[in-house]
Amino acid sequence: MFLLLTTFFTVFILTPFASGLYFHIGETERKCFIEEIPDETTVLVNYKVELYDPRTGGFMPSSPGIGMHVEVKDPDMKTILSRVYSSEGRISFTSHVPGEHVICLYSNSTKWIGGTQLRVHLNIQVGEHTIDYANVAQKEKLSDLQLRMRQLLDQVDAITKEQNYQRYREERFRMTSESTNKRVFWWSLAQLIILVGMGTWQMRHLKSFFEAKKLV
Repeated sequence: MFLLLTTFFTVFILTPFASGLYFHIGETERKCFIEEIPDETTVLVNYKVELYDPRTGGFMPSSPGIGMHVEVKDPDMKTILSRVYSSEGRISFTSHVPGEHVICLYSNSTKWIGGTQLRVHLNIQVGEHTIDYANVAQKEKLSDLQLRMRQLLDQVDAITKEQNYQRYREERFRMTSESTNKRVFWWSLAQLIILVGMGTWQMRHLKSFFEAKKLV
């Protein structure tokens, strides 16, 4: 019972919500974002590009010629998506390896005029936040109660994947710590052997020196 209450508390209180942001980008700039994503998790990236208008000092919808090159790399730095999109779009991909995924955006700069500045609105959604439940309810003809249960099951599944990812991170951290400790041990042992060897060599050298000088 306690485990069930804990799970529901995590679902309703601790589950993070997707949030949007915007940033400005220059002609040769490249903006990258790092998302820690569990394996077999869907990621949805929504973006919209606005063009700076020097007459008004604000931003307006960009022209059709301006697009964004989107590149996604997995934790092994393998490219899983690389494509040029229009000035507004939605990108979806599924992670197959848990860890930090890098999402990079930059403009197709050959279409720019005079190094105009762009404002890019970006919204990254992960896991169950990518599901359009209104569309699901309409397609599968679900009642409000059935839809709510579906949402809860998806959230519990997302929490399970997140817990598995945290265990994976803990295992990786433990392996790194053990490897570091072993390297420190062998380095300390090597230093000790070198110091003993140098001390022995110095004692023999001094002994030979004193004997040559007939001081002993």
